[in-house]
Amino acid sequence: MKNKLKNKNLIIKSRTENLSAVRDFIASSARSAGILQADVENIMLAADEACSNIIKHAYKSDPDGEIKIKVEYTDDKFIVTIQDEGLTFEPDRVPEPDLQKYYRQHRVGGLGMYLMKSLMDEVEYISVPGKYNRVLLTKNISGSQSNAG
Repeated sequence: MKNKLKNKNLIIKSRTENLSAVRDFIASSARSAGILQADVENIMLAADEACSNIIKHAYKSDPDGEIKIKVEYTDDKFIVTIQDEGLTFEPDRVPEPDLQKYYRQHRVGGLGMYLMKSLMDEVEYISVPGKYNRVLLTKNISGSQSNAG
């Protein structure tokens, strides 16, 4: 049973009221993988941020867009794949935020990519214009015990 890949799927409509279902799905999946609570919360927050961005930007708040969430994990990696068919996004065009300036200006929002990269070990974005956008959020589990705190 060692390192056997396990996976679960969830499909939601692009509505903010569905974000709680995403958080619950991610949390229960991460706990099943034996991930510590602090890391579970980080993964939930990153996935929530990704889905919020999809709703707001990819689907421009159209409530009927579809968001597919897949969780896969082995003994050493936990990967959340979030896919949509909305507008294409180019993460390389998002500048690294100046947090001091951001704070001084009392800005809200716009830290999604930075937040996801801070919370996860790897963030990969794949876009096939006209077909789909996919973000992969990876958390290394093997060090999860020693990284806590």
